[in-house]
Amino acid sequence: MRKKYLLTIQYTGALLLLLMIRLSVHAQVLTGLKNSFEQYSESRFSEKLFVHTDKSFYMAGEILWFKVYNVDAGSNKPADISKVAYIDVLDNENNPVLQAKIALKKGRGTGSLYIPVNISNGSYRLRAYTSWMKNFDPDLYFEKVLTIINPLKTPETVQAKPAVSDYDVQFFPEGGHLVNGLKSKVAFKAVGPNGKGVPITGIVVNERNDTIARLQSLKFGMGHFTFTPVSGNSYKAVLRGINNNDIAIKPLPAASTDGYVMEVARGDGNQVSISINTAGIADGDIYLVAHSGNKVTAAQQARLTNSTARFTVDKTKLGDGITHFTLFNSARRPVCERLFFKRPKALSIATGLLRDYATRQKIDIAISTNGAENKPRVADLSLAVYRADSLGNGEPSENIFNYLWLSSELRGNIESPDFYFNSVNEGTDDALDNLMLTQGWSRYNWADVLDPKPLASFKFLPEYTGHIITGKLTNNRTGTPAPNILAYLGVTGKRIQLYGSKADSAGRILFNTKDFYGNNELVLQTDFEQDSIYHIDINSPFSEQYSSRTLPEFILNRSMKNQLEAASLNMQIENIYAGTMLRRLYAPQIDSTAFFGVNYKNYYLDDFTRFTTMEEVMREYVGEVNILRRQKRFHIRVINRNGYSDVDPLVMLDGVPVFNIDKVFTIDPLKVKRLQDIDHTYYWGPIKTSGIFSFTTYKGDLGGLELDPRALVLDYEGMQMEREFYSPVYDTPEKQKSHVPDFRNLLYW
Repeated sequence: MRKKYLLTIQYTGALLLLLMIRLSVHAQVLTGLKNSFEQYSESRFSEKLFVHTDKSFYMAGEILWFKVYNVDAGSNKPADISKVAYIDVLDNENNPVLQAKIALKKGRGTGSLYIPVNISNGSYRLRAYTSWMKNFDPDLYFEKVLTIINPLKTPETVQAKPAVSDYDVQFFPEGGHLVNGLKSKVAFKAVGPNGKGVPITGIVVNERNDTIARLQSLKFGMGHFTFTPVSGNSYKAVLRGINNNDIAIKPLPAASTDGYVMEVARGDGNQVSISINTAGIADGDIYLVAHSGNKVTAAQQARLTNSTARFTVDKTKLGDGITHFTLFNSARRPVCERLFFKRPKALSIATGLLRDYATRQKIDIAISTNGAENKPRVADLSLAVYRADSLGNGEPSENIFNYLWLSSELRGNIESPDFYFNSVNEGTDDALDNLMLTQGWSRYNWADVLDPKPLASFKFLPEYTGHIITGKLTNNRTGTPAPNILAYLGVTGKRIQLYGSKADSAGRILFNTKDFYGNNELVLQTDFEQDSIYHIDINSPFSEQYSSRTLPEFILNRSMKNQLEAASLNMQIENIYAGTMLRRLYAPQIDSTAFFGVNYKNYYLDDFTRFTTMEEVMREYVGEVNILRRQKRFHIRVINRNGYSDVDPLVMLDGVPVFNIDKVFTIDPLKVKRLQDIDHTYYWGPIKTSGIFSFTTYKGDLGGLELDPRALVLDYEGMQMEREFYSPVYDTPEKQKSHVPDFRNLLYW
């Protein structure tokens, strides 16, 4: 009896040991999946931009006003990494018609674009990105559709309504796959040539034309149906557009003989139920990982029993916005994925007029911002007040809230994203779930996540301090890259800006500028006294990769004629009467001190007797130099407490290095206002010099000095200087009664 009792204890102990081992293995697998995902996400920091424009419909000759917001793509919180945002306005062939560089401070920046009067009628794409974002998929850039009308150009004729056969219809099995013998939910999406969803109805038939299921879109051409595919059968959808007798036939995805099917039930409470059914798969352990915002929010293990398994996830533990439910088999390979949306709590913004107002009277608008539990919250806002009419200037369909939480997380165009947030009910919940179902697999390549490869060097660097100018240095004789050669970038003007870069092994050069604003003339060169055979090319900082999104067709209705004429007249009146005010720019508050700081000597030439040559000025005024002439060439030797330097110092004229000292002495002293000098060895990035002598002319225009013909001179626009928003002030009864016309389309920005 005792022996039997001991055997029972041993048997029970063995079972407990096996159970503990199995639980430990499961924990290790889940921990490994979680760690792999989070390490992959952390090694690839990403940003999102949102651009608030004053409106989306413009006349040629108007000003487009905008504000840029930069956030961490994982948390949707403000990001202060990149200091420059790039703005493009692209036509239907991705040709840029307008471009700008916008300075970002603490994740925010403002700017404006003047729409040229020769622009063509059409739909345009405004997009925004940072230098760092250029390392990733251009589908992640911010994009917004703009409509621009030029009344001086004849618009295209209205096109006929497309037939159902012209629709793009796609089918998305829930979880990713159809499997023979397993009931599946299949979502569908029908999109017309204009990029908008179209309502459809139809039936699903097999090869014998037996009706298997019926379908009807719910919203924006999206809906779903359920059916069970049978081995040996093929299926197609026979579709009909609403109010259209045209019929189209579209094939359904082929079903597999074995695999996994996932079904997600939203539920009414705080639980999300996920059912797994399989065919041709041996019973075993499977794993579910839920992730959102670059973090794993839930990880569970279940065991397939009789080809089925079930997970229950606490909805309160999921992140706000989109959650990806990814199913892994026992070999840690992803087999299903489904998107799920949890509504985040929005910042409540309330506005209201304090009283009634008369014509041309100043209006006071009360704005309050409240967070959770109706508690006041600090907010950074932008506000546009414009004429609401039939030209598309009604309430925008996309704002920063629905963009960050919804549109930016999905590929392709999301039609009217505000629909899913403006009212929360069963209908919008069903439409939102259809949107999640029609995404398929997205965002992550799990092969890269689970089997990470060494990080390749990123081609584009984040601009931590300011705009980065890049280029390439090549050997003129061989056409090959020129490594380890020092290149100089000088910005002509009264503010001394000089940058140096030593070429890497591929000849790449990089100039990290600071407070680089407005239109500038750049002079790029090597030291031609030593390196005379090199050529410099500068790269465009704007992205040359484009998203897969298409622009909607541009169609004008004749009913818009009167509205367009009025808007065009308003634009012309504003440009005539307030054109000067509209063109005003103001310089940013920046440090205008030269790069060598304040530890220098100043010589204002007007304080001395004026000489006719720069050689006399240097010999008579400047006590820190000795002028030599050897082998028919002038040289400058800096005198300091250590004696004489043995090489020429760095000499600049209006920020541009002049390496030939003979040319320095051809500068007209009467055009020079000031000389600043440093009489000791100075390091500025890769530049090392025995001293610095910086001449500044009265006009900052090089004083007529002829540059070396081998230097690259180009006009280059830095970060945009801000345009001051003009609004007339009617602060007296006389001004309120003035007959000067005021037909502004935009009252406030």
